[in-house]
Amino acid sequence: MTLYIDADACPVKAEAERVATRLGVRMVLVSNGGIRPSPNPLVESVYVGSALDEADRWIADHAGPGDVVVTADIPLAARVIATGAAVVKHDGDELTAANIGQILATRDLMADLRSADPFRQGGGRSFSPRDRSRFLDVLDRVLRRSGVAGGTDGTRPPG
Repeated sequence: MTLYIDADACPVKAEAERVATRLGVRMVLVSNGGIRPSPNPLVESVYVGSALDEADRWIADHAGPGDVVVTADIPLAARVIATGAAVVKHDGDELTAANIGQILATRDLMADLRSADPFRQGGGRSFSPRDRSRFLDVLDRVLRRSGVAGGTDGTRPPG
């Protein structure tokens, strides 16, 4: 199991690292650069080129069943869910096979509405401390469900 972080605009990298370290899970930060590498031996930094969606492509090519991806990118989430990976957004929302279709359709509809009306821009609410706390709880639960067992000592089950 690996925890992949779509890291360029991720506001919860430090929180994800704390959870991954506590549970003994390998974590990969994928970015176009500008992210300082962690000294944590469980954390790997992968730097991709600056082409549009290159980090997303790298994550989609590597994530699979049992992995967990942290991203706010809905198309990326849809791609990795199709491979069997779990997805958690920065605000703690879990994206699943059961809800990703509706979320993707809503995203596309909102993009169409924004392109049709130049005054309908922006949107969404700001990231809050409550979102950060919710993210920690949901990430812990999703990682445990994806195959991490053991307690706060970072041990994993045999086998």
